[in-house]
Amino acid sequence: MGRRILNDALRTIVNAEKRGFASAQLQPISSCMASFLQIMKYRGYVKDFQVHDPHRVGKITVQLQGRVNDCRALTYRQDINAQNIQSYTKRQLPTHQWGYVVISTPNGVMDHEEAIRQNVGGQVLGYFY
Repeated sequence: MGRRILNDALRTIVNAEKRGFASAQLQPISSCMASFLQIMKYRGYVKDFQVHDPHRVGKITVQLQGRVNDCRALTYRQDINAQNIQSYTKRQLPTHQWGYVVISTPNGVMDHEEAIRQNVGGQVLGYFY
């Protein structure tokens, strides 16, 4: 169920960006979604996000910046080791200049550049560019 929640949230963000909205409301939420959004914020794809009432159903308000072209969550969690991260990003992302693959590793959720730097693999959650 958590994979579908992340995919629905990312599609909501893409649709809001295409419509030109300044913010998007995501509901229901998960901790994986908050980690994914934290990476998007760190890389400059969203301005900010706030989690409201995380212990119940909760919702997240995301302030959009207009930089997201596409972001998707993989409904199947594909395992990837540290040596194959570079070739995977070449296949999934449109160019080498922008875009990030988000990976869930034993060290936490991180993008592919940080995973290569730490030489750690894990499961691919999704990507954005």
